[in-house]
Amino acid sequence: MAENVLKKVRLNMARTKEFPVGSALHGYEFVAPLDETGHIDADSWKKHRDKCRVRRFWGSEEDEVGHLVHKPGGSWAFHYDIDGDDDDEAGYKFGAHAFVPGEYVSIRDEDGDLIPFVVVHIENM
Repeated sequence: MAENVLKKVRLNMARTKEFPVGSALHGYEFVAPLDETGHIDADSWKKHRDKCRVRRFWGSEEDEVGHLVHKPGGSWAFHYDIDGDDDDEAGYKFGAHAFVPGEYVSIRDEDGDLIPFVVVHIENM
């Protein structure tokens, strides 16, 4: 795999009932090892997991910072609370989705709601 395996991915909220045109003020920026097709590379994640960070920005709320984690069974999630009190936010089929600008992905928030996001930007780290 190429040296530039780590990418910073920005997701903005896509259209929802609450935000009919989406929202650039609600979303995530995270670092993940992506392969040449834009899929998360689990083997590279194991080597770079300490660098696979996430920042959740949500309107006027304080940003949450955490890690991209690989769960048993192969799913991916964002984990914010080191003590384990908060629920993880699970990426819906993140293992199957390509992270390419213009593509849509969904994240299940801590309340269990599935929220759509659009990949708006990817940059090399």
